Amino acid sequence: MNTSPVHLLLLALLLAVIALFCVLVGAAAGLLARLDGATYASALLRGALAFAGGATLCMAVLTFVSAVL
Repeated sequence: MNTSPVHLLLLALLLAVIALFCVLVGAAAGLLARLDGATYASALLRGALAFAGGATLCMAVLTFVSAVL
């Protein structure tokens, strides 16, 4: 595996972008659930599930990209 500083910096940057993306996805899912009439607890749960699903998918893609690089 290539462990140059540029490669590690790129992976750290991609990880930060993934974290921001997943937070936005979770917040949007929770907000949409709340606007649909769900309770606060249910909306929070839907947002958390959307965050976890997005994080899982993004981490799988990041793993693939890091293996290709």
